[in-house]
Amino acid sequence: MPGVADVFRQFAGRYLEAHGAAMLPSHRRAIADIVACRTEALGGQQWGCPDCGALLHVFHSCRNRACPTCHGAQTQAWLERRQAEMLPVPYFHVTVTVPEELRAILRRQQADGYGALMKAAAGAIVDLARDPRWVGGTPGVLAVLHTWTQRLIHHPHVHCLVTGGGLSDDGAIWHPAAKTFLFPKSALATIVRARFRDAFAGLCPQLDVPRHVWQIPWVVHITPWGQGQQAVLEYLARYVFRIAITDRHILDLGTTP
Repeated sequence: MPGVADVFRQFAGRYLEAHGAAMLPSHRRAIADIVACRTEALGGQQWGCPDCGALLHVFHSCRNRACPTCHGAQTQAWLERRQAEMLPVPYFHVTVTVPEELRAILRRQQADGYGALMKAAAGAIVDLARDPRWVGGTPGVLAVLHTWTQRLIHHPHVHCLVTGGGLSDDGAIWHPAAKTFLFPKSALATIVRARFRDAFAGLCPQLDVPRHVWQIPWVVHITPWGQGQQAVLEYLARYVFRIAITDRHILDLGTTP
């Protein structure tokens, strides 16, 4: 069966000639990496059997996060590293979504905008949890950025895995959160929006974002996940290294007209 790399090898040249100047550098790099993945272009290793003398050529992987061939190994390695960081406490799943009116602007300023979005979401979660009205301690936060929907529509949002409780300032006392409530999602939405607005303005002062855009409510969801840390990690891992089009989506490969 053909794969994404086969599509790129056959059609990417003409596409880049027509649209390459308007593409993001990261997108052009992804095409180049996927085309070269596990080919002579990246070099490799040669293994030989001392008994029969048979040789096996193993080419290097591109390790690009958009590559469907490298996706599985990256996901597993990420899961193993995060597992060591998990605490034996309940967790909450928090999502913060950018409103539609900001998405086009954010896509044009990805390097600055996505970083500011992640920091605003994680920072707001930490500060709200520290409020004695809600948790009264500093929580653990694992944040993952996702930028599209299942229909491949640009839809930036942040997934956060948040401990159901937090440590006191001196690190001596654990303050547990309520079983089904972390803090008000409306408060989180308001704080994230304000922090992102201020950070984005500082990073991209040349942008003139209409004032009314910053009055649009952000969508936030907060869901208790109980003690299923591994299940939650595996859920988030699909977003960390999820790619838009995998090899299984390619049913057939036509010819260049």
